[in-house]
Amino acid sequence: MKAGDTPHAFLKYRTPLVSRYASPEMSFNFSDMNKFSTWRKLWTWLAMGEKKLGLDITDEQIKDMEENIDCIDFETAAKEEERVRHDVMAHVHTFAKACPRASPIIHLGATSAFVGDNTDLIVMRDGFDILLPKLARCIQSLSSFARKYKDLPCLSYTHLQPAQLSTVGKRACIWIQDLLMDLTNLETARNNLRFRGVKGTTGTQASFLQLFEGDDDKVEQLDKLVTELAGFQKYFLICGQTYSRKVDVDCLAALASLGSSVHKICSDIRLLANFKEMEEPFEKDQIGSSAMPYKRNPMRSERCCSLARHLMCLVQDPLMTHSTQWMERTLDDSANRRICLAEAFLTADILMGTLHNISDGLVVYPKLSDLVEVIVRELLNTTSFVDKIELQRAKTQLQSMLLMNLESRPVIFEDVGRQVLSSGHRKQPEYFYDLIGKVTPQDIQRVAERMLTSKLSLSALGSLSNLPDYENIQNTLLGKNGKRSRFSFLGL
Repeated sequence: MKAGDTPHAFLKYRTPLVSRYASPEMSFNFSDMNKFSTWRKLWTWLAMGEKKLGLDITDEQIKDMEENIDCIDFETAAKEEERVRHDVMAHVHTFAKACPRASPIIHLGATSAFVGDNTDLIVMRDGFDILLPKLARCIQSLSSFARKYKDLPCLSYTHLQPAQLSTVGKRACIWIQDLLMDLTNLETARNNLRFRGVKGTTGTQASFLQLFEGDDDKVEQLDKLVTELAGFQKYFLICGQTYSRKVDVDCLAALASLGSSVHKICSDIRLLANFKEMEEPFEKDQIGSSAMPYKRNPMRSERCCSLARHLMCLVQDPLMTHSTQWMERTLDDSANRRICLAEAFLTADILMGTLHNISDGLVVYPKLSDLVEVIVRELLNTTSFVDKIELQRAKTQLQSMLLMNLESRPVIFEDVGRQVLSSGHRKQPEYFYDLIGKVTPQDIQRVAERMLTSKLSLSALGSLSNLPDYENIQNTLLGKNGKRSRFSFLGL
C-alpha cells in the first residue's frame, strides 16, 4: 500500500480506550450516533408533552420526528456547526431538514442544556447499567475461586514481609469485599441520578411559562411527562442552566474508587506471580516477551493497573469543574466534560472486562512441593543466625520496651500486668537490664527452632488441607543423600 492510500481513520489520533480495549456496548453508549439520536428523542418527547398539554402540535409532526431519530446526516451537521458555531443549533437545523413539517416545533421553548445535560444523564445511567452486571460477574468469578481454594494454605504478608499462614481463598475474600463495596457505590450513584428535565435557560422555566401563558401547573406537568418518557423517576427541582456538576463528582468518585480496588487486586496478583503462587491465564500462543518469549509476564494485570491509575486521576476533573462554576453556569465545563465523563466509563468498562478474564482463569500452583518450598524459604529468611551487631540491636530494643522476661533462657515477651499478678509488685528496670545482658545468640536461635519445628506449631492449622507435616519439612531441608543441609542450624 502506498503512503497516499492509507485509510483516513489512521491519519488521525484515535483513543486506545476505544480502538484497543473498550466493549462495543460501552463504545456505542458514548458514540456520536447515540448522543445525537438521544438529542432527537428528547426533542420528540418534549413535543409530545407540549402537544398533550394543549400546544398546537400535530400527530403528523410527531410521527415525522420519530421516523427520523436515527437518520442523522453528520456531514450536513458538521457544515452547519462550522457556519453557526453552535453544536445544538447545528443539529436543530439538520433535524429540521430531515423532517420539515416538524421544523417549527423542534426545540420549542428549550435551551441547549435541555438536550446536552439530559443526554449526559441518560448516557451515564446507561453506562452504570452496562458496568454493574460486569462488576457482579467479577465478584461471582472471584467467589468461585475463593470457595475452590478456601483450604489451600499460603503465606500471608504484612509490610511485604512473611507473616502468618493464611489461605488462598481468604486472600481472595479481601478482594471480593472491596468489590462488593464498589457494587454498592455504583448502584447508589446510578440510583441517585435525577433528570435535569424541562427548566429553561437559567432554571426558572420562564420560556415554558410564556408558552403556556403563565399556567405553572402545565409547566410542572410537562417536566414530569418528559422525565417519565426518558425513563427517570426523579428530576431536579432546582438547577441553574445546567444540573449541578456535583453529580459528575459523585459518579466519577464511585468509578475512581472501583479503579483503586482493581489496582490493589491486580498488584497482588503481579506480586504473587513473582512468588510463583498464582498467575493470570496464559494463552497457548501468547508471547511473554519479544526478547524472552518463555516469560510468563502478568500483562493483563499490568494493563489493569495502568488503566486504573488513569481512572483514579479522572475524578479530579469534575471536582475542579464543579468548584469553579460561576453563578448559574459558565461554559468552561463543556470541553472538560466531553473528555472526562466518557473516558471514566470507558476505562471502568475495560477494567471490568479484563478483571473478569483474569479472575475467571486464575491459576494457582497446587503442588505441595512448590508450596513447601515457598513457605520454608520465606520462614528461613526470618531465622538466619544472629550476629553480634544484630544481637546488640535486639538487646537495646528490649531494654527500651521493658516488657521482657525469660523462660528457660529463651526470650519471650510478657505483659507488665502479669508481673504484678504473679509477684505482687512491678520489677525495676535494672532487673530486666541484667537479664537482657545475659541473652546469647544461642538463646535466640533456640526460640526460632522451637517456633518453626514444634509439632504443635505445625499442627495448629490441622483443619486445613495440604499442610506440610513435620517429616515433609525435614525431608525438604535434607540433602539428596540424606545428610544435613546447610539449614542444619535449625536442629532438624
